[in-house]
Amino acid sequence: MIDAQRLKILTESAKYDVSCSSSGSRRANAKGGTGNASPAGICHSFTPDGRCISLLKILMSNRCSYNCLYCPNRAEADVPRASATPDEICELTMAFYKRNYIEGLFLSSAVEGSPDATMERMLDTVIKLRKVYRFNGYIHLKGIPLADRKLVSRAGMYVDRMSFNVELPSEKSLRLLAPQKNKEGVLMPMKQLALEKAAAKEEKAKHRKLFLPAGQTTQLIVGASPEPDGQILKLSEAMYRRFSLKRVYYSSYIPVVKHSLLPDKCTGLLREHRLYQADWLMRFYGFSAEEIAGEGENLPEEYDPKCAWALRHMQFFPVEVNKAPLETLLRVPGIGTLGAYKIIKARKFAVLDFDDLAKMRIVLKRAKHFITCGGKFYGSENAATVKTMLMLEERGEKYEQLSMFSAPEVSLSALTGQL
Repeated sequence: MIDAQRLKILTESAKYDVSCSSSGSRRANAKGGTGNASPAGICHSFTPDGRCISLLKILMSNRCSYNCLYCPNRAEADVPRASATPDEICELTMAFYKRNYIEGLFLSSAVEGSPDATMERMLDTVIKLRKVYRFNGYIHLKGIPLADRKLVSRAGMYVDRMSFNVELPSEKSLRLLAPQKNKEGVLMPMKQLALEKAAAKEEKAKHRKLFLPAGQTTQLIVGASPEPDGQILKLSEAMYRRFSLKRVYYSSYIPVVKHSLLPDKCTGLLREHRLYQADWLMRFYGFSAEEIAGEGENLPEEYDPKCAWALRHMQFFPVEVNKAPLETLLRVPGIGTLGAYKIIKARKFAVLDFDDLAKMRIVLKRAKHFITCGGKFYGSENAATVKTMLMLEERGEKYEQLSMFSAPEVSLSALTGQL
């Protein structure tokens, strides 16, 4: 069994990777096995800084051969080093799972030796968990860029989710801050897994084998390099489209490492928060990255990106909620996806008024400036006034990461991403 000192080093070293939440796996338990990944995925909560706390999050090793300047485990860093064997990781996972401490495993590693050698150790770990320890719970494996394609492909047969972290939004920044990495080394395995998952889906009925049932995710560090939000969103949009990613995670840069090429200040959670809001608009509201922010632009701090878009396109408003199609309602600030569907369903039976919208929990403080109900309008027609009111409302709201102790309305908003 792994000792307490090494466990502390390896779990502390893993905390900077935020792409570890889980969903969508349908891996069932088998006779004589342990664990189950339900159809809805792992139930999870988040710490105030956004880290998932329901998975055992650990590195196999923090002895890294690479020298990424932003990484606390880089080769030149003067930090305590440790490694764990596949059996130690397996025993720890089983012990924690049986005690109900965790609901799954997030396994990552520094590149110890070569990418292939590191990936082989991680693959050996997940195979032992499945075959020897009969563990059928959730496993998320962080892939090693530049590892052999066969190792990556085989890993997809045993884990529920994989992530190859892009980290920095441009090839130029990678060459400057992570000289041993390149964009192709990250994107090629993502493309490979997307193609293999699509092929496996067609063969599933014949062979009944799961291949990466919970898909792929990736992470982008925000603020370590100078790329604006528009460029980051354009890259995210392209990865969603090309690789069918489940999520792109955005991690605010924290200056845990001092270097002349790195900023000396934390980026802050507000920029990260705005990027998540914009990401939600792309995935569920029908917005394109270009509509939200131009390639050289940053998202405004004063209000959310949906309000920003609406303020730039006041000529489209107000819209009549009793007649507007779904795609139009989704672009109204204060009307989220749940609210839009409620409106579509309810207006079949009666003409809706503002009281009806309030009962549906539409955020009328925002929406009233962009809608009419039965021809009635209660917002301001002055664009400058609307802008000021939205800014004041934003300042009055308290933004926080989802927590198991959040109030119901805060939890609902964080879970659904309603804007």
